Amino acid sequence: MQYLIDASVYVFRAYYSMPDDMVDGEGNPINALYGYCRFLGDFMEQVNPEYVAVLFDESLSKSFRTEIYPEYKANRDPAPPELKRQFEQCRRFTRALGVMECASPKYEADDLIGTLVEYGRSVNRPSTIITRDKDLAQLLRKDDVFWDFAGKGKLGYERIPEVFGVWPEQIADFLALAGDAVDNIKGVPGVGKKTATVLLQRFGSLEAIYDNLDKVHEVNIRGAKTLAEKLETHKDDAMLARKLTGLVCDVPIEDPETSMQRSAPDLGDINALFDEANIGTALRRQAERIADLSRY
Repeated sequence: MQYLIDASVYVFRAYYSMPDDMVDGEGNPINALYGYCRFLGDFMEQVNPEYVAVLFDESLSKSFRTEIYPEYKANRDPAPPELKRQFEQCRRFTRALGVMECASPKYEADDLIGTLVEYGRSVNRPSTIITRDKDLAQLLRKDDVFWDFAGKGKLGYERIPEVFGVWPEQIADFLALAGDAVDNIKGVPGVGKKTATVLLQRFGSLEAIYDNLDKVHEVNIRGAKTLAEKLETHKDDAMLARKLTGLVCDVPIEDPETSMQRSAPDLGDINALFDEANIGTALRRQAERIADLSRY
């Protein structure tokens, strides 16, 4: 099993849940850094993985998707400087802990995770994706796991429909139809989550829905008679959305096999970072325990 961590989810979670009066000696906030370090440390102690990678978003506002659709994620406020600084510290801590960290100026962390999932399949190694983001559930196949660490727990392939309404292979199509407000993807006007779910349960995919517009009126849902017209009118919107909701799984990543193999933590680098951030003994001791685990 290889473990792929969606870092931004846990950095943001720490930033908004940890007290903002946690500061270093110069008054800079360290709440996101502290919470992330505790999360990653807890994960490493609990799992002690052989193959692991942490994937970051290098830019929160630019990717190949913004080239396709400039409004993509345009509803999000830019990350404040104190959070950007802590993101860099989180990446530094990840490297010092002996864990692969990776980001791209063109692709999102989701695409990097998708690429490593595909790499894992090429060597018959299933993946556990550590995230809270439903978009990443589209990557799951029979032996993979979606793990909301410190949240709702683990979901296997078979449980995805009961949580998200559709099968993993249908999630990108679902988001293209219903839209995704988090990423500012509009989808098809008048097609909400329930309608998108019913359509995919009946026809299987976005492509099959458009191949069977003459049968859409047969679905058992309110407004079915006018649904085909809405879909036809906004076909271009749906196809554009589908380009945004699907993941790229062939991003160039150098030597993933070696990179994902964890190495021993550099306690000197970790302590130097913690000295700068005015972080006390609990996380330092945890790093020492992780170093001991890495020897076995």
